[in-house]
Amino acid sequence: MTKSLVYDPSGLEHALDHHFLDASLLQQALTHSSYAREAESASNTSGTEARAVGDNEQLEFLGDSVLSFIVSQELFRRYPHYTEGDLSKLRAHIVSARALVRPARQLDIGKYLRFGHGEEKSGGRTKSALLVNALEAVIAALFLDAGLEKVHRFVVEAVLQPSLDELESRVPGALLVTDYKSALQEATQAAGRPQPRYSLVKEKGPDHRKVFTVEVQVPPPLAGGEPLVKRSEGSTKKIAEQGAAQQAWEYLKSLAERPDRVAASVPERSPETA
Repeated sequence: MTKSLVYDPSGLEHALDHHFLDASLLQQALTHSSYAREAESASNTSGTEARAVGDNEQLEFLGDSVLSFIVSQELFRRYPHYTEGDLSKLRAHIVSARALVRPARQLDIGKYLRFGHGEEKSGGRTKSALLVNALEAVIAALFLDAGLEKVHRFVVEAVLQPSLDELESRVPGALLVTDYKSALQEATQAAGRPQPRYSLVKEKGPDHRKVFTVEVQVPPPLAGGEPLVKRSEGSTKKIAEQGAAQQAWEYLKSLAERPDRVAASVPERSPETA
């Protein structure tokens, strides 16, 4: 079996600001299943008694739950005016694999992982999915070794707050908006545009699982121009309307923040309406 890089998690412990009392927890969190299976196979072929080698899959399962709980708790506390749907969408973004890649790479988790020969050769240390899985496993290990308070602080500082900051910088004020139809109405008034118009474009599926597609059109500020058109799907017309309004609102916000784009930009239309 080709060995991974020398296993020394001290650098990761420093980044986590925690020295593990049970070092085996962190070792397991950093052990990919390919390493564990090869280690077991090697013990079988050596003639010694076969030994089970733990990998990070179970810890990943626990870490995902711990992460989701902490993020849910913080969002509930910070945004009491949000609906359940708003909170769920925000949490889904924060705990998504796409968002978790950043803290995983900032911790340089790939440097500490133990891989088997095949996964090592295929570039496992740089694979986003494996880095995210390892991050969730490390969160579980930190929870088991240090308790909820310690892991809560880590999740807020390394995962939650950077994600919220990124969302706020990309669309200023987005985290304060819960009613995008009202927000879009205000934005169109500020931009000197007529009020948006909503229309049901399509509905599909059985009665108990309907999917509605709603289109919003925001007329141009000057006669002769093309309207801004956005579409969104939802399990109710109201949800679909909010989704379409959010897309249109974010686009108008981006124009307001960059006036140079207003004259040069072509009104954006959804792919379905192009």
